[in-house]
Amino acid sequence: MMKGNLWLKSQIEKLIRIFPEGQVCVDNHGEVVAFALSIIVDYARFGDSHSYEDIIDNSNFGTHDPDGDVLYGIDVCVDPDYRGMRLGRRLYDVRKELCENLNLRSIVAGGRIPNYHKYSDKYTPKEYIQRVKEKEIYDPVLFFQMSNDFHVRKVLKNYIPYDKASGSYAVLIEWNNIYYEEKEETFGTKKSSARIGVVQWQLRSVRSVESFFENVEFFVDAVSGYQADFVVFPELFNSPLMSEFNEDDSAKAIRKLAQYSDEIRDKMVKYALSYNINIIAGSMPVYEDGRLYNVSYLCRRDGSYEAQYKIHVTPAERSDWGMTGGNEVKVFETDTAKIGILICYDSEFPELSRILADQGMEILFVPFATDMQNGYNRVRICAQARAIENECYVAISGSVGNLPKVKNMDIQFGQSAVFSPSDFAFPQNAIVAEGTPNTENTIVADVDLTDLKYLHNSGSVRNLKDRRTDLYEIKLKK
Repeated sequence: MMKGNLWLKSQIEKLIRIFPEGQVCVDNHGEVVAFALSIIVDYARFGDSHSYEDIIDNSNFGTHDPDGDVLYGIDVCVDPDYRGMRLGRRLYDVRKELCENLNLRSIVAGGRIPNYHKYSDKYTPKEYIQRVKEKEIYDPVLFFQMSNDFHVRKVLKNYIPYDKASGSYAVLIEWNNIYYEEKEETFGTKKSSARIGVVQWQLRSVRSVESFFENVEFFVDAVSGYQADFVVFPELFNSPLMSEFNEDDSAKAIRKLAQYSDEIRDKMVKYALSYNINIIAGSMPVYEDGRLYNVSYLCRRDGSYEAQYKIHVTPAERSDWGMTGGNEVKVFETDTAKIGILICYDSEFPELSRILADQGMEILFVPFATDMQNGYNRVRICAQARAIENECYVAISGSVGNLPKVKNMDIQFGQSAVFSPSDFAFPQNAIVAEGTPNTENTIVADVDLTDLKYLHNSGSVRNLKDRRTDLYEIKLKK
């Protein structure tokens, strides 16, 4: 917090010059709507009794030490017009990721207590903080920090003398990096992991598209609450909306269902932004240029999205709905891992996932919809094979339950799961997690991407490296 709440352009430029990774902003079409500024310090030089000006060296930032051990947060700001969109939380998440990536001990900051002036005649700072913890008093800054896993380390007096709302006090807060290593790791660089949320979706009649969105947002909210990096929904998860077209034949009904797909995709993009999570939006029918496709959308938490078209349509999709297969297979870059998406039947064609593996895929997402257990077993067994042969994780997400009068989607059998390769670093049965069959539930599982790198180079077997490319190869023709 600068005096007058204003940073000079020259100060921002210097911060970017000396520590570009530590300066983060959110922009909306070129307009900065939120930002977070930080430096690295050798914390032993300052200890727990310091002032804001001590840390920022009177705005000269000579205290920044690339060899220091603590990431010190010097400011976070969100435009009032953009509050309520969890931008502050996302900025904090970026700081945490940076702290882990740089192998720093912790994040420390002096947090304001802007509502303290209302209670300073009744409570000491210590008593005020305790009442905020007990939720008897609401302080927007301190409450936000504690909600983001920061703990109070000490009360600082005269931290920012001109902060009258806080009575010149501040709360020294800290977030500890549990992955911090005193010595360099023996293999690779840093521990790299991803948290995957999988929705096992109950098919149910819905009154309207708004009711459908309520169900979707519930799961996005729930999974993001566990700070997951990804959430995946099943194939044709929007099929309950097709029930309003029961009077039409199935081919007409699914084309009418496709009228909702752009709206659902756009809503998923908003959820990804708002809840800070990458969403694999199951799949939906898309009607374009006179053709009907089955399409999955990756909605990234930075507001961008991309599409993966189902390549192989089933005989029933072709005969009942007149669906057409897509023509592009590719890996998608995300802020956490390189991912691939294969919709249901596509997972049963090993060539596709091998092409994705050659492009560096680390996690394969398989949204599926199967009516009987034998169909489900095809998806499950093939997904497990894809994980082993391509040395990647595979997350499958399916629907359960019944949907009367919706042809091809009237009954569903499913058990969602996350599979791993099969070697010493992974679960003995190569199953990271799995849901309860035929019951609506979610899975949240952590997968270690570093283990994949070790497997590629030093595994008991090396399916990718040991291929006889002198004898055979798989390649795209388009």
